[in-house]
Amino acid sequence: MEIQKYLESIPVTLSSTAHVKTIFGDPVEAHGRTIIPVARVQFGFGAGSGGGATGEGSERKRQGEGGGGGGGVLCLPLGIVEISAGETRFLPIRRGTRRRMAAAALAGFILGWLVLRR
Repeated sequence: MEIQKYLESIPVTLSSTAHVKTIFGDPVEAHGRTIIPVARVQFGFGAGSGGGATGEGSERKRQGEGGGGGGGVLCLPLGIVEISAGETRFLPIRRGTRRRMAAAALAGFILGWLVLRR
């Protein structure tokens, strides 16, 4: 059954492509330091199939069948690991900027809603 093979291939395909390296590339070496990107990679998928028939007993006729599926990948940068001769350290990406932008967008939405309500 072709649909079965297709549905089974979805998680295999996603897991082979959902890597930090795919999104951010290889570690970079410069000035005696190695920089390694660090990210959270998540993926999900869903699929389904079905079919139907008409008639009763021995007169049942195949009506049709179908199926489909899909998936997605989310890759969020977390920071970098910096390796030098003297030390290794993790440098996180600051998340405060996102919160401030979200707060500003929410404030703008509320302000716009109040103005348009009049």
